[in-house]
Amino acid sequence: MRSIRRAALAATAVLTLATTAACGSDDSGGGTGQGGQIVVAGQFPIESIDPNGKLAIDGGTSLASLQLYAPLLETTGPGEFRGIAAEKWESDDTATQLTFTLKGGITFSDGSPLTGRDVAASFTRTVDAKSPFSANFVNVAVESTDTTVTFKPAQPDPALLAKLTGLRITPASATADSYLDTPVTSGPFKVKSFTPGGDLVMVPNDKFWGDKPKLDQVTIRSIPEVAAKVTALQTGEADIIWGIPDDQVTQLRSNSDIKFVDATGSAVITMWMNASTPALNKAEVRRALWQAVNFDKIIKALYPESGQPADSVLAPSVFGYAPQTPVGYDPQAAKQALTAAGFDFNTNLRFHFSQAQFKQWVDSVVSDLAAIGVKAEALQKEQAVYTEDLLALRWDINIQQVSTLGLDASYNLGRLYPCAAKRTGYCNPDLDTLLNKANTSTDQEVRKQAYADATALIWNEAVGMYPMFVKNVYATRAGISGLAPTPEGQPSFNTVSVDD
Repeated sequence: MRSIRRAALAATAVLTLATTAACGSDDSGGGTGQGGQIVVAGQFPIESIDPNGKLAIDGGTSLASLQLYAPLLETTGPGEFRGIAAEKWESDDTATQLTFTLKGGITFSDGSPLTGRDVAASFTRTVDAKSPFSANFVNVAVESTDTTVTFKPAQPDPALLAKLTGLRITPASATADSYLDTPVTSGPFKVKSFTPGGDLVMVPNDKFWGDKPKLDQVTIRSIPEVAAKVTALQTGEADIIWGIPDDQVTQLRSNSDIKFVDATGSAVITMWMNASTPALNKAEVRRALWQAVNFDKIIKALYPESGQPADSVLAPSVFGYAPQTPVGYDPQAAKQALTAAGFDFNTNLRFHFSQAQFKQWVDSVVSDLAAIGVKAEALQKEQAVYTEDLLALRWDINIQQVSTLGLDASYNLGRLYPCAAKRTGYCNPDLDTLLNKANTSTDQEVRKQAYADATALIWNEAVGMYPMFVKNVYATRAGISGLAPTPEGQPSFNTVSVDD
């Protein structure tokens, strides 16, 4: 079946190239692959392909950015990196100056040279966007030449290297309008067409200096409904899908036309409880709510293959991971603790979420809370509204899958939990002191201990509920090979091929 489809798709290659060229895109790289086209459907719709804008680390945008735009370097493990645009890098002893030297002769998809000035401009756009990603680079100056770029944080930042793995390189001339059609890219793919919230169609970038894609075309398609996504895989309308409940995975395993790729990554199901909400401003209340939910049962029911009960705010693959004593399920003790803390049982907690994959989870949590008399309303929101409300703290409980870019706790704890971040409604000067120590020390053992102490405080104060480590499960058609998720668990398609 795969070889037939490949032959049919190959027959349309000339039309594909002609159509892209007519759109004004240099498509000389459209035929650099070894053949075949695939359609993939992930967890999040792609609303923007601007890697330096306000949605830089939105699930959909980050997926697109991984394919379209090159970073200076990428993570290969905690504290381990491989240069992509960078040939080498050097940090001073005080962690206040980090200089990259770029590889020679590298270019953008339009053939123009990629220089240090482009990297610096991409960084400046990222900071100016004031996105959640921008918070990694507070008071960091940047200087550049044609061949180098230097970052100078105002205070020591030993994790800056890890944070910069998320910086994607675009031309210095890029503006917000550059991403409305077919932008100039720096990664293994370039854009053939893009519809926000719909399809992103990509073809190989023949000017990319790294390993070239093996495919002629990749379409990332938004299929919000899980059932429709699974059906698309079964019928061959989609070749790779992920973000599906484990019961669907179990069902698909009986299909000989489907195979699976697992990726541990760094994701943790994270459910912050807004400490700025009067009903949730006491740690005793937040911890009691955590105690009232039977997460072990929920995980076994919904994620027996891809979920593992968590014992920390961070995944074990992340530098700074420190295991904690799990919060046991005890509804009777939870209700007594809430009563003792003066919790108003007439309060209706706003539990907001976005992705359809979380609906059963949220419903289960709401049901467990109701069993002890706590009212909670499940509010599913469009991704853009969810993000806006999340940042504005217009919620009481939320759920999200939080990963750690660069596999360093600074990106997670250091960015999200200081008082100045205003992300959780929780503010504790003692936590700020610990995080500042962890974020600025050049001694890795000191950093590790400070993050362990910070994790214990976050866990014991129940800033959120941290119930599950996530293993991403990718389901593919049997004729697909070469899918190799990154150490952070994200799918990269430049190694994927369609078998003969």
